[in-house]
Amino acid sequence: QVQLVESGGGLVQAGGSLRLSCGASGRTFSSYCMGWFRQAPGKEREFVAAINWSGSRTYYADSVKGRSTISRDNAKNTVYLQMNSLKPEDTAVYYCAADKVLQAVISGPSSWGQGTQVTVSS
Repeated sequence: QVQLVESGGGLVQAGGSLRLSCGASGRTFSSYCMGWFRQAPGKEREFVAAINWSGSRTYYADSVKGRSTISRDNAKNTVYLQMNSLKPEDTAVYYCAADKVLQAVISGPSSWGQGTQVTVSS
């Protein structure tokens, strides 16, 4: 498995932007598909975005499509989530996730980070 550490969360006003980062340990990062999930208070964890090992394929939840971009830098063992036009309903703990299979990243990844808090004020 790969160890994941998120960063970049914080407090932002509605309409603002944030870029989340997720650093991964190990020399096999480029073989993993990566994803982002989020969990708001009182709600279940939900899928946000995913990217395949090369970065050539990306998937987004409808709730963030058009406002967010997932990307990766395999040389830096890092995956990013750029979020724009943030809304109060985007407030949640954001988790980085990894798995060898892209579909597994979307439905049930095997590795998780500890999460980073994103708070969007109105």
